Amino acid sequence: MTSTPSGIPGTADDSAELLPIASGARTRAALRTLIRPDRGRALLGLGVLVGATAVGLLVQPLLGRIVDIVADGRPADALTLPVVLLLAVAVVQGVTTTLGLTQVARLGETVLARLREQFVERALQLPADRLERAGAGDLTARVTGDVARVAEAVRSALPEMARSVLAIVLTLGAMALLDVRFLLAALLAVPVQALTARWYVRRAVTVYADQRVANGAQQQQLLETIGGAVTVRGHRLEEQHTEKSVRRSRKAVELTMRSVHLVLGFYARLHIAEYIGLAAVLVTGFFLVRDGSVSIGTATAAALYFHSLFGPVNAALVLLDDAQSAAAGLARLVGVTDIEESAVQLPHQRTEAGAAVTVDAVSHAYGPGRTVLHEVSLALRAGEHVALVGTSGAGKSTLARLVAGVQQPTGGTVSVAQSAPGPAGPSVVLVTQEVHVFTGTLAEDLRLARPDATDTDLRTALATVYALEWAEALPEGLATVVGEGGHRLDPARAQQLALARLVLADPPVAVLDEATAEAGSAGARTLERSAEAALAGRTALVVAHRLTQAVAADRIVVLEAGRVVESGTHDELRTADGPYATLWRAWSGSRAAPHL
Repeated sequence: MTSTPSGIPGTADDSAELLPIASGARTRAALRTLIRPDRGRALLGLGVLVGATAVGLLVQPLLGRIVDIVADGRPADALTLPVVLLLAVAVVQGVTTTLGLTQVARLGETVLARLREQFVERALQLPADRLERAGAGDLTARVTGDVARVAEAVRSALPEMARSVLAIVLTLGAMALLDVRFLLAALLAVPVQALTARWYVRRAVTVYADQRVANGAQQQQLLETIGGAVTVRGHRLEEQHTEKSVRRSRKAVELTMRSVHLVLGFYARLHIAEYIGLAAVLVTGFFLVRDGSVSIGTATAAALYFHSLFGPVNAALVLLDDAQSAAAGLARLVGVTDIEESAVQLPHQRTEAGAAVTVDAVSHAYGPGRTVLHEVSLALRAGEHVALVGTSGAGKSTLARLVAGVQQPTGGTVSVAQSAPGPAGPSVVLVTQEVHVFTGTLAEDLRLARPDATDTDLRTALATVYALEWAEALPEGLATVVGEGGHRLDPARAQQLALARLVLADPPVAVLDEATAEAGSAGARTLERSAEAALAGRTALVVAHRLTQAVAADRIVVLEAGRVVESGTHDELRTADGPYATLWRAWSGSRAAPHL
């Protein structure tokens, strides 16, 4: 287990090494890559939306035609055809718009799901110390807030933006067909709109990016304060942590208010552009009608065309707000999916020397001045069970995580050899005292280790770790829902479940990091039996919480201050009267005390 240098939650330096954020160019390239497998759906959706928008543009000329009929004093029968055509246009446009938006929405959801999968895959591969340096708040903010904003943009902003842009382009084209002078008049609004968009975008990118970082820092502080509440109270740090929370919350609020003022200024400028454009079109229509160049109906259609642009133009520009927010979130997600392979957890080296583990001059530090291991060398023979013992902070869990491949050493190498092709699963599996019971049926929870396992395989694995009896006694056996909102498993049974997953994964090497520590004295012996059965036939490295596990091991390695100070069997080390003998006397004395 690692902690901040002081060991007190929330005392870490505020300048955390945040996870990277992708550049704009890289984010756009990643988006194109995500869309590429569904280009057909994208083209289909775009084509249908173009058709729907084009059909909708018939409304203004038909209304203009009605105006001309009335202005010319023609009989009421002449209105029948334009009115029928208006109804037909409404029906066709409604149907095609629905189909087009459905295709665009499906495309967006597919791309979003693909992005989520890539993000989770890469995040799970990142070394634990890299995540610790960034802080839980940064990753939490990305996987919650940023994903939510991108999802919201995909479900609402993306379809609306596509429809609005098409409406703008085709409407301007329709105005040019009426008379190019109407188009020129309408374009007088464009400079104001363009300057407004530029003014907004240049400020919004920075504001929203800073807002995401501030929200991540705020979440990090809350997580640390709440998670370490007992320690905070014990060290009388309530005021200090409250002040930190207030400071980070105030920063987030200030950035939110900046974004609100930005949006208000954005809308004010858009209203000015609308006034300029509509006034220009109406004045142009007045002079053209007076000169006899166009009819009243045509001038009416032009004014209606420009008025119909209010919605799409404003929607497109307003959606810049959502687009910038989503773009900032997308850049943060792509930043994680784009982390170089060299920074991502790499698989162990595999040799042909037989199933064994070699730790060669391994050192590891969690930051400058925080070296935990110092050139540790260790070899595990095939099938050998080695117990790691030592006082708290000696580096046992760190070494276990390095052997398991959860983290990479900052110096030296860890290699895992395999004599045969082996199972399809991982070469090493780590089981810690922090076991999670996933929500779902017991069978689904077990199949996380081996998706193709049959019910018979599941029962065999449970029987191996002495858990089949209580598993079959559950209300619905393997089909019983466990985890959050389901049947509650006590710590001992949850640990047996983890050991059963180890059996199903069937790795040649297993690492147990205090995997029986949470059982309490009552379930300790049962869990030790389960662990012993799960490790049978495997090479194993066991961080021994209880020295009875060390007694049963083939060899014991003692760590002190990140260095190997002793290695041998239980009897050899007791006779040597070194650090292990001291630990053994202290442990066995505490065990005997209650009976004196």
